[in-house]
Amino acid sequence: MTEQTGTSSGGGPLQTDRGNTTIADSVVSKIAGISAQEVDGIRMGSGASQTASNLLGSITGGGGSGSQTQGVTVEVGQEEAAVDLTLTAEYGKSIPQLAEAVRRNVSNRIESLVGLRVTEVNVTVQNIFFPQQEQERQRQIEQQQREQQQQEQQRVQ
Repeated sequence: MTEQTGTSSGGGPLQTDRGNTTIADSVVSKIAGISAQEVDGIRMGSGASQTASNLLGSITGGGGSGSQTQGVTVEVGQEEAAVDLTLTAEYGKSIPQLAEAVRRNVSNRIESLVGLRVTEVNVTVQNIFFPQQEQERQRQIEQQQREQQQQEQQRVQ
């Protein structure tokens, strides 16, 4: 964990006469991942890591909470942050435009929510996805979860 104690440009000072605010790197990483996924046509991680995450989520009953930081690496200093993202883009959408939208959104969110100046957002597009296949995969996962819940209820009875 890095302690940020400088004066920020967005979210307010991290060090004041009333005390210091310490923001964990994991918080910056999570904000970066969530804000990247706010861009339509983006999924975090590579296709293989998404499949593994979805499978694990269906087994454990988790909602994919790890997907918020999947494919995200941050370097956080006292006043600045640098972000590296690995993501999957929707087929048919302009990858350069998606990458620029991700950069803009990630920078804005980190600067406004955390108060760190973002020096760079490096985007690696490692795979593409097809929305129809993604919807079918999600339906299958939801069906598996329903079946698991029914089996557990039968065991309890």
